[in-house]
Amino acid sequence: MAFESLYPRVTPSRRIQDMCGSWDFQFDPDSKGVAEGWTAGLPNPTDMPVPASFADVFTDKYSREYTGDFWYATTVFVPGEWQNGNVDIRFDSATHAATVFVNGAEVTSHEGGFLPFVAHINEVVKWNDYNTVAVKVNNELSWQTLPVGEVHTLGDGTKMSAPYFDFYNYSGLQRNVRLLFTPFERIEDFEVVHHINGSNAHIDYAVSTNGEHDVEVIVLDEDGTQVARATGKEGTLVIEDVQLWNLRAAYLYRFVVRITDGDRLIDEYFDEIGVRTVEIKDCQILVNGRPVYLKGFGRHEDSNVHGRGFDAVMNKRDFEDMKWIGANSFRTSHYPYAEEQLYEADRDGFFVIDEVAAVGMMKSLMNFLDAAGGSGTAQKTYFEEESVQTETLEVHKRTLRELVTRDKRHASVCAWSLLNEPDSKVPEAVPYFEAIFDLVREIDPQKRPRSYASVMMAPAGTDTTHHVADFIMLNRYHGWYVNSGYASADGATMMRAELEKWHELEPDKPLMFTEYGADTMAGVHKLPSVMWSEEYQVEIMKMWAEIFDSYDWVVGEQPWNLNDFQTTEGIMRVDGNKKGLFTRDRQPKMAAFFLRDRWTAIPDYKN
Repeated sequence: MAFESLYPRVTPSRRIQDMCGSWDFQFDPDSKGVAEGWTAGLPNPTDMPVPASFADVFTDKYSREYTGDFWYATTVFVPGEWQNGNVDIRFDSATHAATVFVNGAEVTSHEGGFLPFVAHINEVVKWNDYNTVAVKVNNELSWQTLPVGEVHTLGDGTKMSAPYFDFYNYSGLQRNVRLLFTPFERIEDFEVVHHINGSNAHIDYAVSTNGEHDVEVIVLDEDGTQVARATGKEGTLVIEDVQLWNLRAAYLYRFVVRITDGDRLIDEYFDEIGVRTVEIKDCQILVNGRPVYLKGFGRHEDSNVHGRGFDAVMNKRDFEDMKWIGANSFRTSHYPYAEEQLYEADRDGFFVIDEVAAVGMMKSLMNFLDAAGGSGTAQKTYFEEESVQTETLEVHKRTLRELVTRDKRHASVCAWSLLNEPDSKVPEAVPYFEAIFDLVREIDPQKRPRSYASVMMAPAGTDTTHHVADFIMLNRYHGWYVNSGYASADGATMMRAELEKWHELEPDKPLMFTEYGADTMAGVHKLPSVMWSEEYQVEIMKMWAEIFDSYDWVVGEQPWNLNDFQTTEGIMRVDGNKKGLFTRDRQPKMAAFFLRDRWTAIPDYKN
């Protein structure tokens, strides 16, 4: 498997050929495709758009809920003039595991459904001709997949996904697929670390190549004027009178990296990078040395029919909705988002908490309900399993290496979330947490703050792992899963008591809420309010706002969720999770107007 960290760019030395569009598609419930030669073409395919989730394209239940192996196939023409360089197929994701075949030969495999990988095809390609590409994908869940779940078998032998998480297990080639040309000697990675010195910035850089020729790095401002230059694979760039990247006031420089041989250009790559620092100090989160107050959302890559398939239009609408409501941040709950979303966040000045797909790390088919203590299974322990402490830990580490490598240059990526709602009450969680937190501190050149989203079943005083976090992130649902309806006032009292306990335990760490809210059916109105009505959602938002405003060490609020989204069907859900401040088609509920009034009155920076 070849992991590709550099986002595809067309430069004087690099080329891209789009492979998105209509592919052949076929289910393989008996996993017989390889043995029967499906690598050369599918025997009974239907057409399937790429990118997209396959589930909601179909109208029959079997196809929508399908679990197991399934195949995509297409042909791609490879230009003959590309023989003088590397030719790779880049998959921005394949959920959750994939094996790629070109002209019948296996060329790569990858596990992990939300990060990119490449298939190097020089050894099997037919030049200046059409080539068959086949991809076997599998969407089964286990204790070793991220996210976590199980596979159940029905009485007729049909497999069924049983996720330990509360969002739909959308699958397929859900992001872009591209054919790439790069020179044989090429830039393979580069990283930057920013230091602000008065009005100037000193930027330490490191470039990785697969050759020995000279490297130069040039920095251009937004007008295209060169403002810094350095030579060598490692060094320091100095930008005088630097324009900093700030929340909702972004400024991006173009960093151009070149490999040269005298006057001959061997390879060139560029990236748009904002200069900023992020740190934790004095119980605050600081961006460029200034304390921030984070306003935003947990989100999902989710839309009608497309599922989790990449949708540039919906992504743009989400950013416009967030700007309208006064948000400045979001968490990539509960998996790494498409790179295009991070570039949009770079341009718009959003503080992103970048989350790995480590969700469902407790033995429960209804994680959100166990989190509230409502199902009686909250004592089940996931981290006691030997395979979790060995196999899952290694999967988690590998995925984090890929995530940090992919996203480390983004100015918008200001913090890492390393787990969502894990079973953090048990002592067996401690060595696991310490291992992954230590790894990210080691591999992230910018040493961003690290945290995890704390589940409601592990309140202050019972959580065993909070010492590893640089700041505290809480998912709490007083007013919904517990202390709901008329009893919500008791929930507010309990939450205040827990907050004060957290501050007693961690007096130097800022705290923010990464989930809170109430399911709300758009258009349901009731006076006086009842649960599920729009009036009740407004009341819950007001209750939480009063809590947040009572403590100066609460530094952020991200309600769950930006939009309504699809989940596994069940008695707790009415065609999905309805906690969105916006509907699934991106229209505001009443509570969105309350938050807009609140958030537009709260500055992004505290001073």
